[in-house]
Amino acid sequence: MYDYILKRSNRRTLSLKIDNDLKVVVSAPIFLGKNKIDEFVLNHTEWIDKHIELMKKKKRVIEGLDAMKIAELKELAKRVIPSKVEYYSGLMGVKPTGIKITSAKNRFGSCSGKNSLCFSYLLMLYPDEAVDYVVVHELAHIKHHNHSAAFYKFVSKILPDYKKREAILKGV
Repeated sequence: MYDYILKRSNRRTLSLKIDNDLKVVVSAPIFLGKNKIDEFVLNHTEWIDKHIELMKKKKRVIEGLDAMKIAELKELAKRVIPSKVEYYSGLMGVKPTGIKITSAKNRFGSCSGKNSLCFSYLLMLYPDEAVDYVVVHELAHIKHHNHSAAFYKFVSKILPDYKKREAILKGV
């Protein structure tokens, strides 16, 4: 059984994540008993093992980038991503208020409440179909600011194979 960091809140469900220090973090409802939480962690050891390995792999790749390679990836992202955003925003009927390339290491993209999009230069380490998925995913947030069924239905209209593309990013 893994040691874990427990975060309690007014949530209804249990969730797991692996933080940047490769520690297991469990988010749980305030009143859920410790035995149920331990059982949840025990039942998800395979998931935990897999995601710790993925995080280690990602860290090694990032640590292996020198300043010149990072600069190249940033320039490539500045050339590639805005044209993809323009293409897909036309197909989807949405328009972002801005596009930024960032050095984010924990997320590939984000959409602000004001519909401004950010994309990590690290996306350039992935195949084109994965980059397209992140672009479509973030553009879909302009219409649906959540991950509801309607959000994924909107994504699937543009990329019916979005789950396969998402799996590339997760290293599955």
